[in-house]
Amino acid sequence: MDRIVLGYDGSDFSVQALDWALDEAELRNLPLTVVHAWQWPYGEADEEAKAHLRKAAEHVLWHGAECARSTSSGIRVETDLYEGSAAQRLVELSGDATLVVVGSRGLSALPRVVVGSVAGYAAAHAECPVIVVRGPGPLPKATRPGPVVLAEREPDAAVVEFAFAEAAMRGLPLAASADLGEWAARRPEVHVEQGEPHERATLVVVGRTRAAHLGTASSLPQHAPCPVAVVPATAPETS
Repeated sequence: MDRIVLGYDGSDFSVQALDWALDEAELRNLPLTVVHAWQWPYGEADEEAKAHLRKAAEHVLWHGAECARSTSSGIRVETDLYEGSAAQRLVELSGDATLVVVGSRGLSALPRVVVGSVAGYAAAHAECPVIVVRGPGPLPKATRPGPVVLAEREPDAAVVEFAFAEAAMRGLPLAASADLGEWAARRPEVHVEQGEPHERATLVVVGRTRAAHLGTASSLPQHAPCPVAVVPATAPETS
């Protein structure tokens, strides 16, 4: 089932992820699945205590879904409440998703901040592209949005395809240091610029290495100013 999957935990950081996920769902005309996971963190517990925690989780998920429905232009919004690891659940759902969107605090360079977190685990293991949206609160609306930046010098075909698709959907140029001549000829609706102007990017697109870690750390800015898409390779990864 083609859909956008959003990891939502009720925090200020997931508000930006919600905004971006709604944008993706509307641009692609796909349903949005809002996912919230919960688990009892204190060892053994009676069922009444766990029921209270589950009720709180249900409220968080309801709030996220209602925010999505009230601000969307009519896309279908579904919910997924899961008892267990949020990171593992997002990876499970990525198998039949077009895109996973998740928030991150984003206080330092991308690979360092998200590796080991829910966002990092999803980005490293999901079967579909993952967009990590960084920072709290609603996404600021740029009066003059910058380009989609392809931060790969020798990108995999899946990474290039995703970058071109995002640029085309958003009506933005695609900036890259890689030679995209053949791709540009096939996608004339997208204006291709040379260079990687991260400071004014709308979205940075990177690939994922075979070892299932985030790729091209050296090509990312010290403080990514925008969401970052991590795209799996075209072929299955091997160790």
